[in-house]
Amino acid sequence: MRDFRDAKAMAQTLREALGARSIPLTHSDSLELIAKLFGQRDWNTLAARIQVAGPPSTLAQTAEPAAESPPMTARHEVAVDPAVLDHYSGFYRLSDRTVFTVTPDGHHLMMQLTGQRSVRFFAESTTEFFAKIVDAQVSFVVGPDRRATSLILHQNGSDIPMARIDAATATKIADQTAERVKNQSASPGTEAALHRLIDGIASGNPDYNEMSPALAAATRKQMQWLQPLADLGNIQSIRFLGVGEQGEDVYSVRHTNGAAHWRIALDDKGIISTAWVTPGP
Repeated sequence: MRDFRDAKAMAQTLREALGARSIPLTHSDSLELIAKLFGQRDWNTLAARIQVAGPPSTLAQTAEPAAESPPMTARHEVAVDPAVLDHYSGFYRLSDRTVFTVTPDGHHLMMQLTGQRSVRFFAESTTEFFAKIVDAQVSFVVGPDRRATSLILHQNGSDIPMARIDAATATKIADQTAERVKNQSASPGTEAALHRLIDGIASGNPDYNEMSPALAAATRKQMQWLQPLADLGNIQSIRFLGVGEQGEDVYSVRHTNGAAHWRIALDDKGIISTAWVTPGP
């Protein structure tokens, strides 16, 4: 099911549907109409809400895996000295366009991925932390001085390592991502890579060499949830919709028997670093 975070895609679908009936509608007017449908004053208000909420889903997963996913493990919070938490504060690189920011907040840690809302994490030990509102855990790898050198995000059955980066590098990544979001232009190669990815998943044999190690591991574990993509049939068209808050390209993909919306990003070597899918119109 779609929600307000799919507003841009919904506005595009509305324009296409009205255009097919020779009813003209500008891009800005379609956004304003969708904002009204969600009870917001205007598009700027809804856009701000979307930015706070972050993307509707993460990694390469289909719309409804939760029905058969294992329940969240019961975890117990422990008290950790705030001085220890200070050793974890900083920036960690997920991809060329995405930074994971860790900020101490009393006896807890606030963690935020580029383009998503902050999430509070609670200590399970001096190096292990867990969230309560999502099924995610973080393990810190520390050096001899007890300062974190990297972290590992455990989520959706995947273990995703991220190395610490300095503030200047984090700022550079953030500025580059912001520029992409501002320009709203597709990155070279993402459409072709997406076509190959979808074809590979539908055939049951995706090319894992075209994916980052983290994405390849996640895709292997989630293939059972992705297999229904084969039921959509052959790809009829791929339309670029815009650039998401994490700098990823957003596409509407129409198949013989349905449609889906994809988000995809490539690293500087042309490898797919990010990909996830939600149902289309």
